[in-house]
Amino acid sequence: MVLLGIDGAGKTTTAAALVAAAQEAGWKAILLRNRSGRRWLARTSARGGVEVPVRWADRFETVVRTTNVLVAQVRAARRDGLVVIDRHLVCQLVLRRVRGLPPGRVLPRLAVAVLGAGVVVVLDVPAETAHARILARGQDDESLEYLRAARAAYLELAGVRGWAVVDATGAPEAVLARLRGLC
Repeated sequence: MVLLGIDGAGKTTTAAALVAAAQEAGWKAILLRNRSGRRWLARTSARGGVEVPVRWADRFETVVRTTNVLVAQVRAARRDGLVVIDRHLVCQLVLRRVRGLPPGRVLPRLAVAVLGAGVVVVLDVPAETAHARILARGQDDESLEYLRAARAAYLELAGVRGWAVVDATGAPEAVLARLRGLC
């Protein structure tokens, strides 16, 4: 199962809860995370007082995320049981769209090919809810404009690709219950 959605949608929290619940029920389960290095790059550039051009940031993030996704796919293929993947190459495509960058030729094809036949879920929350969650955790910041644009992109892709969209605004237990029906 691949979990997608805007920052603050609860992907990491939900993925960890889903894996923990599966393990408590006696299933084999693992969580694989696919970070892009975006937070690290933002912090490093801020500390150095350097603004990284958007295209260079995208190149760095694409390389980091693609590497993480490919490693995760190899790990997932070697596992039995439930594999929950937190973020994917689709996240980089959404980020490119919001930044006004072209999707490229390789990344869209690779994203579709690597997703395969697994269950893909977009965790959906209003941008305002996500923004409040992001501010509460205090680790990063995203603008409402960015969150709204990213949400629209995820929902559009879900509609085109036939991915499940799960309301993630409720309590973690309620979101988990909605996801269990998809496993």
